[in-house]
Amino acid sequence: MGRKVVVATCSLNQWALDFDGNLERILKSIEIAKSRGARYRLGPELEICGYGCADHFYESDTLLHCFQVLRKLLESPLTQDIICDVGMPVMHHNVRYNCRVVFLNRKILLIRPKMLLANYGNNREFRWFSPWNQPRRVEEYFLPRMLQDLTGQTTIPFGDCVLSTLDTCIGSEICAELWNPRSPHVDMGLDGVEIITNSSASYHELRKADNRVNLVRSATSKSGGIYLFANQKGCDGDRLYYDGCSMIAINGDVVSQGSQFSLEDVEVLTATLDLEDVRSYRGERCHPHVESEPRPYHRVKVDFSLSDGEDVFLPTHQPITWQFHTPEEEISLGPACWLWDYLRRSGQAGFLLPLSGGVDSSSTACIVFSMCTMVCQAVKDGNRQVLEDVQRVVGDGCYRPQDPRELCGHLFSTCYMASENSSQDTRNRATELANQIGSSHMNLSIDMAVKGILGIFSMVTGKWPQFRANGGSSRENLALQNVQARVRMILAYLFAQLSLWSLGRPGGLLVLGSANVDESLTGYFTKYDCSSADINPIGGVSKTDLKSFLQYCLEQFHLTSLRSILAAPPTAELEPLLDGQVSQTDEADMGMTYSELSVIGRLRKISKCGPYSMFCKLIHTWKEAFSPLQVASKVKHFFRMYSVNRHKMTTITPSYHAESYGPDDNRFDLRPFLYNTRWSWQFRCIDNQVAQMEAGNNHHV
Repeated sequence: MGRKVVVATCSLNQWALDFDGNLERILKSIEIAKSRGARYRLGPELEICGYGCADHFYESDTLLHCFQVLRKLLESPLTQDIICDVGMPVMHHNVRYNCRVVFLNRKILLIRPKMLLANYGNNREFRWFSPWNQPRRVEEYFLPRMLQDLTGQTTIPFGDCVLSTLDTCIGSEICAELWNPRSPHVDMGLDGVEIITNSSASYHELRKADNRVNLVRSATSKSGGIYLFANQKGCDGDRLYYDGCSMIAINGDVVSQGSQFSLEDVEVLTATLDLEDVRSYRGERCHPHVESEPRPYHRVKVDFSLSDGEDVFLPTHQPITWQFHTPEEEISLGPACWLWDYLRRSGQAGFLLPLSGGVDSSSTACIVFSMCTMVCQAVKDGNRQVLEDVQRVVGDGCYRPQDPRELCGHLFSTCYMASENSSQDTRNRATELANQIGSSHMNLSIDMAVKGILGIFSMVTGKWPQFRANGGSSRENLALQNVQARVRMILAYLFAQLSLWSLGRPGGLLVLGSANVDESLTGYFTKYDCSSADINPIGGVSKTDLKSFLQYCLEQFHLTSLRSILAAPPTAELEPLLDGQVSQTDEADMGMTYSELSVIGRLRKISKCGPYSMFCKLIHTWKEAFSPLQVASKVKHFFRMYSVNRHKMTTITPSYHAESYGPDDNRFDLRPFLYNTRWSWQFRCIDNQVAQMEAGNNHHV
C-alpha cells in the first residue's frame, strides 16, 4: 500500500481578466510542482480569470474565456500525470458558481462549487455567485462542446463530492469555508477524507496573518489530516493586496510556509508526507466514539495514485515555527508590493509625490524606497521577471538596478510645493529625506498661481478674501486654505505628465496620495487637493501606525532625516505663520487626537456603533481621562465632522486596504454621503444619558 505522497500548493500573482498571463502562471506552477515530484497541484481561488473581476462575472465573455483557458490547460503536456485543481466560475442550470475544476490526463474528474460564500468586509460574493446549498449532493454537469471534443466526456460530476485515488481521498474547501463555523473539513475528516485543500483569495490586513495559520492548524489538529492552503498574491487590479502565505500542514503542524510579501509571480510549495501519520493520528484521537454521518460523501474514483507504491524511505514531517512580520514590516512590504504591481501593469514610468516633510507624505516616500529595495533584491536573487519589468518601466533594455537610491532616482520624483505659509523647517525636512532616499526632488513656489486665481475672483466680485489672522471670516479663511491645496493637486498632475517630457524621456508618472485612514474618517482634507491622486499606499493606515513605521525605517534604512519629521507636530501649513513658526496643527483643527480617532473609527465600523452606543462604550473606555460630558462632546464633534465631510469619500483616491475600520466609500464602507448633520434624535439620547449621570452624581454628593 502506498504511503508516501508529494503534494503541491502555490501562490500566484494573478490579474483580473489577464487570461494570457494567468494561463502562463498556472502552467509554470504546474511545471514546478511536477519537477519536484508532486502528483497533485492546488491553485488559488478563481485563478483562471482572477478573483477581482467583480461585475465582469456577469459577462458571458468571462465564462467563455475561462473555458478556453481550461481547454489550453487540458491540452498542455505539462498537465499530464498530475492531478490539477484550478479555480474558475461555472454556470450550472443558469446559476453562476465559484468552482474548483479538478482534472487529470485530459479528463475532468469533478467540479466542486463553493458552498459558503464570503460577504463581509471587501467581499461581495453573493452579488455574483450563488452558494451550492445541497450538502453531499452531486448532479450531472454537461460540458461545453469545446471540451467534449477534447475529453471525450459529455457529463461530469458537479457538487459536494470528493476525489478517491488508489491510495487516499482528497476533499476541497474554498476560502471562506475555512472561516465558517460549519467548515466542511470537519465532516470530510470524519468521513475518511485524508487530504483537504483550500484555494483562497485572502487579502492582507495589518496584524491578521496569524488568523489563517491558526485556522489551518486548528483544522488539522481537530480532525487530523493533511491540509493544503493556496492563496492569490499581488494586486489583482483593485485596492486589495493578496499576501500569499500558502502553507501545508499535517495533524496540527505547519510543515511548509510560503512568503507573505514577495515579488515572485509564481511560488510553489511542496511537501513529502506519510499518509500513515494521518491514519494513526485519527485512530487514536478522532474516531473511536464518533458516529459517522448517515450519508457519506460521493466519491469520484480515479485510477491514479499520489504515492510511489512500496517506497520504504518514509518521511517524518518536521514542524516549522511560522515567522510573522511586525506591523511596521507589514506596512513596509505590503503597500510596496502593491505599488510595484500597479506601476509595472499600468504602463507608466514611475511615481510623483507632493512631499511636504510631514509624517504622511514621508511615509509614502519611505514605502516607495522600500519598493525599490525589494526590486533590487529580487534582481540580485535572479528574478528575471522583475528585471524585465524594471527595464520596461525605465525604458532601457540594458538597465540593471544595483542600489535602491539609484533606482529611486529613476522611478520616483518628489516635489515640495512652498507657499508664503510654509516654514523653512518643513522645506528642509522634505529636501533631506529626498536626498537620503535618492528621489528626483523639486522645490517650487505656488504663490504666483494662488494670487492669479484670487485675482480672477477679485476681478469678478471686487473683493479680496483675507485669512482669519488678518481679520477675515471663517469662510474666507477656509477658502484661502482650499485654493492652496487644490493648486498643489493641479501642479502635481502637470509635473507628473510633463516632467519626463521636459527631460526628453518617454512616459508619465503616477501621482501618489498621502492621506491616512484617520484623516479620511473625519474628512480632514480638501476635496480635490493633494489627497486626489492616482493611488494612495497609506490610505488604510492609521497615523499611530505610520509613526511607528517611520521609526522602523529610521533604523532599517538608516534614514536619519526621519528623526526631525517624527518630532514635528502634524500641520497642513495653509494658514499664515506666526513669527515664522507654524501656528496651525492638525489635531487642534480636528478637535481630537489621532489616537482618539483610531478608537472612534474602530467603534464606528468594526463594532457598528452609532452616536449613542459609541458614547456608552467610550464613557467606560475613557473614564479615567474624560467626564461623560467631555466624552459626549467628542462623540458629537466626530459625528458632525464625519457626516459633513462624508461626501469627500465619494472622490477619495483608491487606497491600499490595510485596516478593518477604513472609510473607503467605493468598496469597503457602504454608507450614505448626505446626512442630517444635526443627529437630533441620537444626540438627544446622549444628552439625556449625561443628564441622568450628572443627577446621580449630585444625588450621591
